Amino acid sequence: TSAYNTPKQPVVRFKRNKHHKGSIYCVAWSPCGQLLATGSNDKYVKVLPFNAETCNATGPDLEFSMHDGTIRDLAFMEGPESGGAILISAGAGDCNIYTTDCQRGQGLHALSGHTGHILALYTWSGWMIASGSQDKTVRFWDLRVPSCVRVVGTTFHGTGKTCYRSAVASVAVDPSGRLLATGQEDSSCMLYDIRGGRMVQSYHPHGSDVRSVRFSPGAHYLLTGSYDMKIKVTDLQGN
Repeated sequence: TSAYNTPKQPVVRFKRNKHHKGSIYCVAWSPCGQLLATGSNDKYVKVLPFNAETCNATGPDLEFSMHDGTIRDLAFMEGPESGGAILISAGAGDCNIYTTDCQRGQGLHALSGHTGHILALYTWSGWMIASGSQDKTVRFWDLRVPSCVRVVGTTFHGTGKTCYRSAVASVAVDPSGRLLATGQEDSSCMLYDIRGGRMVQSYHPHGSDVRSVRFSPGAHYLLTGSYDMKIKVTDLQGN
């Protein structure tokens, strides 16, 4: 029998029961692998010091209570500028994005602007954040300011042309920082030229909500996952 037909069972190296008082919606590793972050509908963000080599907790949890609703997504900023310990988190409630210095255990910023629950976050270039929301917009944030530096909304550059017809459930930026991909709850995906400030293409690869989008390392392909139980890889180099 081929080894591919009899895969080994994965081994659980670490387990924490009742880590939150509610359902856990999102998790993230810090870039250095020494912190684990979790977000829950108990309205708490928890950060656990962790040794990835021994798979053991190395200290007590840090617990943050700045949210007043379910935390739907979180991510660590990458790059030397952030020190690898800056966490961003967002979700329901006040619809703010919060940034937290996990080394010092203190909050940094509360970024406001969205008017609906925030469903997705993506970070790139050390200080940049993209957020997708139920308010049918994507916002770009620069933590050096810190504030929103662009909104891709329901109308496109004052032309009246609809950009997003439904909630934005997933976001990703390609490795060059030039192209934004989004997945919407109406089963569509959109590609947006960040530098040019224009929509490149909108298409419907799925039959239900597109809940996750990610570029391949060379940005030649876009991987999408949906509630329709399908994954699809789209060639972005073709016509």
